[in-house]
Amino acid sequence: MRMKRPVTRDQGPGPRAALARGGFGSRSLVLSLWSLVLVAATAATATAQPSQAEQAQERLRQIQQAREYQLRNSGNPQRPGVVPPERGGRVRNDPGWNANEGNGNYVRIEQGGFVNVDTVRTARETASHSTGTPEWKNPPGFEKDVFTFARLIFHTQPRADDIWNYQGRLGWWVDYPDADLNLSYRLQQLTSLRTDPDGRVLRLTDPDLMNFPMLFMTHVENMRTPDEQVDILRRYLLNGGALFIFDFWNDHSWTKFSAEMQRILPGRTWTDLPAEHPIFHCVFNMKGPLRTWQVPTMQFWNRGHDWNNPGGPPLQWRDRGPGHENMHIRALLDDKGRIMVIALHNCDLSDGWEREGENDDYFHTFSEKISYPLGINIVFYLMTH
Repeated sequence: MRMKRPVTRDQGPGPRAALARGGFGSRSLVLSLWSLVLVAATAATATAQPSQAEQAQERLRQIQQAREYQLRNSGNPQRPGVVPPERGGRVRNDPGWNANEGNGNYVRIEQGGFVNVDTVRTARETASHSTGTPEWKNPPGFEKDVFTFARLIFHTQPRADDIWNYQGRLGWWVDYPDADLNLSYRLQQLTSLRTDPDGRVLRLTDPDLMNFPMLFMTHVENMRTPDEQVDILRRYLLNGGALFIFDFWNDHSWTKFSAEMQRILPGRTWTDLPAEHPIFHCVFNMKGPLRTWQVPTMQFWNRGHDWNNPGGPPLQWRDRGPGHENMHIRALLDDKGRIMVIALHNCDLSDGWEREGENDDYFHTFSEKISYPLGINIVFYLMTH
């Protein structure tokens, strides 16, 4: 697979090579069936909502405010930015931040941007902190007949002793929004699948939760699901939903995350997926061994690393914690063997999406050969199985 780099906002959708084996058929039918299966669970997330007109007016106000801030501060008028906290708002990436609080909570993301977790709905609203993201449109009348990269906002409970993850300050927003939009674009460019050009950001309490059969999550090592939301996530997974998780490192992080998943799906045990599993060959034929699929965080990448030289320099120059050298791909299965949760442990898969335009060597070594093929395979497999 060869890709043109970098993706720019001026590019069109590009060639849509029919690489998807099996395909989706009618995406509308898939989503319709999904809605029918999960209709009983929807009540769990039902809350009083403003009218559609009020919501639309509020979104227009937020986008305009974001655009004005971007014009004042970054000189980039082409993309709406993210408004910093106004007086009375709170920045919540300090220890103890609860992403599910109300009253105007802002989280500081990479490169100093801000996101209001109470109001954000799409990745497109947030300015790129990398080299920009592509823009594309789908034919009129097919705007809903798409796959949507849906990122889950989740509660974190940072720990002062988590020295490998900046005291646990990392969370749902890592690699956002660039990873979301770049993967969506590559799915549209390289496969027969059409994708939502804006993406989606939502919480477990969002009334639209059941419209998204797959949720993406990153840095889950300090994830803590509020008691009242545990049942929502359990119903979502048992009724056909799936979690796609990546970019969390070391054995301590795995222990904390797996304990949290026991709260969600008690009694379920993890299955290690070997390189021969069909999920890794359904669109692109990934060649093992699995350890060679490990993607480093770009700024920690040690270019002198060679998988064929076990005694040579490590893949990353930064210590990510005990056991971080060993990549695992594990899954939680339902009673019929369907994957409900897939976790890529010790692998920064989304950095290959997010930072594809920042470094030519990193792009050709990881984005092109691992991050995109592996990500596309997993999306297609979960959506068709």
